[in-house]
Amino acid sequence: MAMKIPLLFLCHRIPYPPNKGDKIRSFHLLHHLSRHFDIYLATFVDDPQDWPWVPEVEKYCADSLFVRLHPAIARARSLLGLASGQVLSLPYYRDARMGAWVRERVAQHGIAHLLVFSAAMAQYALQPKLSFQRRVIDFVDVDSDKWQQYAHRKRWPMNWLYRREGRLLLAYEQEVASAFDAALFVSSAEAALFRELAPRAAPKVGYYNNGVNTEYFTPDAALDNPFAVGERALVFTGAMDYWPNIDAALWFARDVYPQLRAADPDLRFYVVGSSPDARVSRLSRLPGISVTGRVDDVRPYLRYCRAVVAPMRIARGVQNKVLEGMAMARPVIVTTRGLEGIDAVHGEHVLIADTARQYADCVRQVLGGAHADMGVRARSRISSHFSWDENLPEVVYLLSGEKPAVQTPARAAASA
Repeated sequence: MAMKIPLLFLCHRIPYPPNKGDKIRSFHLLHHLSRHFDIYLATFVDDPQDWPWVPEVEKYCADSLFVRLHPAIARARSLLGLASGQVLSLPYYRDARMGAWVRERVAQHGIAHLLVFSAAMAQYALQPKLSFQRRVIDFVDVDSDKWQQYAHRKRWPMNWLYRREGRLLLAYEQEVASAFDAALFVSSAEAALFRELAPRAAPKVGYYNNGVNTEYFTPDAALDNPFAVGERALVFTGAMDYWPNIDAALWFARDVYPQLRAADPDLRFYVVGSSPDARVSRLSRLPGISVTGRVDDVRPYLRYCRAVVAPMRIARGVQNKVLEGMAMARPVIVTTRGLEGIDAVHGEHVLIADTARQYADCVRQVLGGAHADMGVRARSRISSHFSWDENLPEVVYLLSGEKPAVQTPARAAASA
């Protein structure tokens, strides 16, 4: 049996459990790459509840380093970037122990292949005296643009701070993309945006779609109904300490849901996800709204709800909550921003609504029995377009430096 090539894998957050967008992508990437490479993983753990999962991640690694990250301390450290003119996210993820571990493992094992997940982790690969034969970065989203979106919805001084971060982070993203052999994103839309923002790196830019485990996310699974008898539930899922999700939950609860509940007292809005922000938690005080916090399994809420809502007003990349709702064959009502990177058609696979009135109208249509077959068509779309087994081999090609005859969106970056 041929020996595997050693690969340094740098990730900003432990890729397990796969219960939020970036961790879903990073775990499946780790899992797939471990079949082809000996993985040397360096990552942070920013949630105490994730530490028990370290042994699960270690199964895929030849060696690994897990560094505790205290968000409050990291935020204070990131403010040092204000004085130095740095991107704030770089000192946030800066750790001397991790830098030393990377240098030692690269020297000890002759590691010449590198995969970086998230722009902030590239700082460890760009250390002096480190060189690699192949360097691939998965930016996932154009994070600099996300900060600019935040700025539009904040007041001074936060809008100034977010604009600053967006501007400096874009310059850093451009620098990193130029230094790497390939720069990948989560969708064609993200890749196209970055090509516009970083034209010098455009030939290196590609993408690979997320996938969905349709055997796990299936409406045929034997699951207990989490709702009370007679409840007609609308469900919004996601990490509820993440600002785009916070904004979406607050907007739907305040601007859309009251229009619906006034005419339908049995209608209930469930906000399902970990670490709810205080503003999200307070929504449970409103009539008809439940905030669950972390749940062991999101599928029962998707399986038995009347509709999945994804009212994203701030978004970059692909929303896994939309993919999972579609895979569970539920009607999904989503904003234009929330559908980015998902090849789905309004009225056929999903319903698109961008204003409170449009959203309420779409929900009424679903509750009234319209679009009865849309969930079935949505699941079929997910099965044919979002397969990890079909999408992830592209990254292996990029890391190996091969140039296949057939160019796909991700492989095209290998020709740079």
